[in-house]
Amino acid sequence: MVWTWRYEKADGTVVTPDGGQEEFAGQGDAETWIGESWKQLVEDGVDTAVLLDDDRVVYAMSLHEA
Repeated sequence: MVWTWRYEKADGTVVTPDGGQEEFAGQGDAETWIGESWKQLVEDGVDTAVLLDDDRVVYAMSLHEA
């Protein structure tokens, strides 16, 4: 299994930010990375991060503070 993030703008357009890590060994690694990197991703124009397990969507979350 390969864990990845897909990054999207608010309208659903896929974005490729600078420094976005490609693959993770597990869900915990992916979630730790997004927790450390979300502010930079927002600065790079990302609104939503979608966690993928291979091609299966696990969940999507906004990167904007409530």
